[in-house]
Amino acid sequence: MLDQAKLLVRPATESDLEKILELYAQAEFDAGKVLPLATAKQLFERFADYPDYTLYVAEHAGDIVGTFALLVMHNLGHLGAPSAIVEDVAVAPALQGNGIGKTMIQCALGLSRAKGCYKLMLSSNAKREHAHAFYESLGFERHGFSFRVDVSRVAP
Repeated sequence: MLDQAKLLVRPATESDLEKILELYAQAEFDAGKVLPLATAKQLFERFADYPDYTLYVAEHAGDIVGTFALLVMHNLGHLGAPSAIVEDVAVAPALQGNGIGKTMIQCALGLSRAKGCYKLMLSSNAKREHAHAFYESLGFERHGFSFRVDVSRVAP
């Protein structure tokens, strides 16, 4: 069992990227394929170009055991209240069920609330029913429909 008191959620640093990519591969994002480390470092540097986009890690006993990204967007609608999106949530498979994901999502909720967001959104692959149950247990509700298009396959 993981000691929750020793779990720290913090902004990621460049030195965390190798472990984050390992978590993405284990979570089978993009069928287990991940960016080369050099490319990940270049993209990580570009996060600073966004007003409020941060990659976070969950660290336990010096090891990176989880990660997520949080983007807070300004809006003209909703009386100017910002909204937030959580992306790329991953927890080391061997440690799932120990509260790491819950702690990370609670952190994202707290950050979103502190920034005055009117909502926090995330999307999940329709096949990931276990993940859906997890998010619902944290207060998320299924809402509307999610649509996507592969822009490389759509005629201009």
